[in-house]
Amino acid sequence: MEPLKVGLLGCGVVGTEVARLFTEQSEELARRAGVPLRLAGVAVRRLGRARGVDLDPELFTTDAAALVEKCDLVVEVIGGIEPARTLILQAMASGASVVTANKALLAEDGETLLSAADRHGVDLYYEAAVAAAIPILRPLKESLVGDTVHRVLGIVNGTTNYVLDRMHTTGTGFAEAVAQAQSLGYAEADPTADVEGFDAAAKAAILASLAFHTRVTAADVHREGITGVTAADIASAERLHAVVKLLAICDRTVGPDGEPGVSVRVHPAMIPQDHPLAGVRDAYNAVFVQTQAAGELMFYGKGAGGAPTASAVLGDVVTVARNRAAGRRGPAESTHSGLRPRPMGEVITRYHINLDVLDRPGVLATVAGAFAENGVSIETVRQHQHQHQGREADEGAPAQRASLVVVTHAATDAALSATVEALAHLDPVQAVESVMRVEGDT
Repeated sequence: MEPLKVGLLGCGVVGTEVARLFTEQSEELARRAGVPLRLAGVAVRRLGRARGVDLDPELFTTDAAALVEKCDLVVEVIGGIEPARTLILQAMASGASVVTANKALLAEDGETLLSAADRHGVDLYYEAAVAAAIPILRPLKESLVGDTVHRVLGIVNGTTNYVLDRMHTTGTGFAEAVAQAQSLGYAEADPTADVEGFDAAAKAAILASLAFHTRVTAADVHREGITGVTAADIASAERLHAVVKLLAICDRTVGPDGEPGVSVRVHPAMIPQDHPLAGVRDAYNAVFVQTQAAGELMFYGKGAGGAPTASAVLGDVVTVARNRAAGRRGPAESTHSGLRPRPMGEVITRYHINLDVLDRPGVLATVAGAFAENGVSIETVRQHQHQHQGREADEGAPAQRASLVVVTHAATDAALSATVEALAHLDPVQAVESVMRVEGDT
């Protein structure tokens, strides 16, 4: 058979590993695919730079548009929205199938890409877009297609997991833990996409789309990062026999109107130490899936890095090559459920609230009244005394102060948020020190 011509767009950390593994294992990959594979070119921004891979210099080009026109299969690892979107659409229009690791583009405009793949009769595979080497997208799309997925709960960002793990196990401060992640190559020089939850939100949108057969975009995902997580939050979690993790949570729900929907959110939360996700350490990722028939499934492994991501990319390359050799396409996009994304206010969750209050008679009743007025039930209350200057110090003596820690029963996020707002305006409440959601049975 004529070799399939493969074009590689991008030769950064991931692209370099893709090129290296492709050349080192070309014969084995061809045997697995059932058709010869030939690297037709590598599109880069600038020529002449050291790439860390032994390739013929003639393969490198700055003309990505010309490269995709002559390929049967295009691998896109540029990242970002443009020019990646334009090049992918151009490749498909030219009859090339596409393998991409571009989570941001898929989460923002996956509909355009998937529709173009259908229109031109080509494949679009993107296993590497979520959790790198961990096989999670194909199981959701194919293996579990006969089941009903109720929930996907995951740690899908290695940088934030490393930071929170260091804060928990060594007492390292947030800024220092981020610096350590950067020194190890887990975090970019600008870690905003990771620590503010943008990266995890894009992945959550992709997971929810596949799990629930519904188009979900990044705009549908409620997002909170970890920049507000403090040492006090970590300590409070430990007292509850819990740990703090940045979680991507995708739920099949029923709204107040009785209509089915989906809720997708990314935020830090306390989870019990005996939960499977609590033991995910360092920069590892894990995804916990709950289904109707199969029950609970766990996918765990390296969720970032050049080699793990390249492993997933090449797995897709082999699958696409097999499809082309057999004259077929892989499974098309499934959006038959058409479930409505639900706003965060409708989500049923629990809160851990740390209050700085005046230590005087009637304070607990006043606080409890704010919860009752908003229809929120209290599960546990803990109080710890401390003393420093407060509002009453103007009268010459320091006011007695206490830390009041409240864990709620489940309620809508809207009701819980309204409760926190009410607490902040109570006279005996000096400050709402921290608020964190609680997942699991903590």
